[in-house]
Amino acid sequence: MARKARKKSKSGIYHIMMRGINRQSIFEEEEDYKRFIETIQKYKEKSGYEVYGYCLMGNHVHILMKIGKEPLEQVMRRIGGSYVYWYNRKYDRIGNLFQDRFKSEPVEDDAYLLTVHRYIHQNPIKAGLVNSLEEYKWSSYYEYVNEGKLVNTDFTLNIFNNDREEAMERFIQYNNESNDDICLDIEKRHRISEAEARTIIKEVCRVKVPFDLQNIDKEIRNVYLKELKEKYRLSIRQIERLTGINRGIVLKA
Repeated sequence: MARKARKKSKSGIYHIMMRGINRQSIFEEEEDYKRFIETIQKYKEKSGYEVYGYCLMGNHVHILMKIGKEPLEQVMRRIGGSYVYWYNRKYDRIGNLFQDRFKSEPVEDDAYLLTVHRYIHQNPIKAGLVNSLEEYKWSSYYEYVNEGKLVNTDFTLNIFNNDREEAMERFIQYNNESNDDICLDIEKRHRISEAEARTIIKEVCRVKVPFDLQNIDKEIRNVYLKELKEKYRLSIRQIERLTGINRGIVLKA
């Protein structure tokens, strides 16, 4: 069966996701994260693209960029090929590291661009890796608040306000808002309704009402919370709202 044609962006801006083959890790040490960021920086001038955001996770990467002189497919071949060559030499391995085809979606307006920013920046929090965006140094949020070199921060901040200080305050506030954003997800999923989520919680956790989950032994409760997030794909916000369990506890489970 022929592959579905990639959607082209009229604005030239794309949200891209690269994933490790068979979901394997693509970053083992700090040096690996640094090398991938350096690789994106290396080809900026040659390929003529602008980077507006990124987040490097253990087994996948999100990039928000605007293409320039070269088409998206060529840009991603350069970045992926260069990193894989380096990674394979370092770890004495051969073969593919990424899935054979990266995912992408067009970003055609300012509102969705900001949504994508928040979505990719909150990846580490929703994965339970950190408790705040500032703690995770392998995302562009770290660059926005610490004056990084890779990302064109002015493009996004100007959407909020022409005054940089005011824009930064609004950027930080927006990116830290609770949400159920679903952008270019690792696996496309339908939005689970409140009624569906309530039924899932009662059946999986064997409770009469979702709030009863608060009274279960902590270790068992955390097993249930993890299952609700990972297997049944309930959002953090839904679980928090329906069970009354603190967001921080849901994140860490």
